[in-house]
Amino acid sequence: MLKRQLVSRGVRDRRVLAAMAAIPREAFVPPELNDLAYEDRPLPLEAGQSISQPYIVGFMVQEAGINRRTRVLEIGTGSGYQTAILARLAQHIWSVERLPELSRLAAERLRELGIHNCTLVRGDGALGYRPGAPYDAIISTAASPVVPGELLLELAVGGRLVLPVGGREQQDLIVIERLENGFEERRKGPCRFVPLISPEAFEP
Repeated sequence: MLKRQLVSRGVRDRRVLAAMAAIPREAFVPPELNDLAYEDRPLPLEAGQSISQPYIVGFMVQEAGINRRTRVLEIGTGSGYQTAILARLAQHIWSVERLPELSRLAAERLRELGIHNCTLVRGDGALGYRPGAPYDAIISTAASPVVPGELLLELAVGGRLVLPVGGREQQDLIVIERLENGFEERRKGPCRFVPLISPEAFEP
């Protein structure tokens, strides 16, 4: 049923759909919410955060254009759900999380599922993670009022940056592709994400 919903809303990449089918979403939500794990809706997490609805995860991953050679930077590990999906599609994932509790729990979940091609980092996501750069894809699961300049610097030529940009309550999902001589931006519609907390984005 969830697959039909995803396809009907535009998530049609077979590799993305297969990766989402292979990852048990219930492993990434609090136990008391297991019966809601496959509803197409965001759910609350520890530390006042949330896990994105399956549709937006699938859509963002699809827009990033990932293949088995892709090196991915994820901004906002959260529960680790999107990290797990990315890990089935890409060569390696570097995932930055500001909150230690979320990073620790995500590491435990990923380890229990036998997912090892990811590096979890605690830090300010707006600053990216230079040790792994350049990246073929960067995906942010938190919204910024502007596109963080460091993320553009860490994006490889031909790579795509997918992130929500706007205010705290409403944003536009944008895709930026790095070209040989600049950047090309496309807007994909309204969305709503938690804020990216950083001196380069939103203050706490």
